[in-house]
Amino acid sequence: MRDEAMNPAIYGQAARAGTVYLVGAGPGDPALLTLRALRLLGEADAIVHDHLVSDPILELGRAEAERIYAGKERGNHTLRQEEINALLVRLAREGRRVLRLKGGDPFIFGRGGEEVEALADAGIAFEVVPGITAASGIAAYSGIPLTHRDYAHGCMLVAGHLKNGTTDLDWRALARPGQTVVVYMGLLGLPLLCDELIAHGLPADTPAAIVQHGTTPSHRTVVATLGTLVERVAQAKLTPPTLVIVGEVVKLQPKLAWFEGKTPI
Repeated sequence: MRDEAMNPAIYGQAARAGTVYLVGAGPGDPALLTLRALRLLGEADAIVHDHLVSDPILELGRAEAERIYAGKERGNHTLRQEEINALLVRLAREGRRVLRLKGGDPFIFGRGGEEVEALADAGIAFEVVPGITAASGIAAYSGIPLTHRDYAHGCMLVAGHLKNGTTDLDWRALARPGQTVVVYMGLLGLPLLCDELIAHGLPADTPAAIVQHGTTPSHRTVVATLGTLVERVAQAKLTPPTLVIVGEVVKLQPKLAWFEGKTPI
């Protein structure tokens, strides 16, 4: 990268010691990082990252930076959230430039709000750097527009399981026609998701898709309907992380898909 590309006028101020930077790493493709995120990767003393941050993105970090894995997968939490909060506070109090790196956007199902609350309560300086969230990034790479004048006038983003481990969602609101529903972390609860949406009014032939490892070389899209998606996913043997997209816009995927099978440049 040319020296002038690192001009603070483009990237913002340099990382400061004793500060935590809550940074969105995007959905996986390193090319989708923001300029600010890229600069902070090159300046951080410690990088605390989750399991959704891809290896190619981590490799962009400063070689001398300590890398600390704090991933959360369903049923397998390396650190409890309270422990992560305490870790960020401790690293900052040691005078480090701390990069808290999260897949997607830290304020969309990334528990970023909880972490900056803890930092604010502890009197730790912090900044938030948004990232491209999985919904928009993965849908775009899959050829599925989340809104379209002919198919969807709105979009709802929901988590496939809640803080208490349940999937007790507002099914009536999710089953309204004329919108797109995007479900994060929806693979395990997919049978319940499809059954409840149908039970609350969506036709069984409503188009639906699930995307595995979106925007990465392992990106894979399975297109079906609410009535057949569970069976198709079982046949495809998909693995997390995945993103579920439900709505008439999914009809456009075969026509608009452009990324499948390609390697990110």
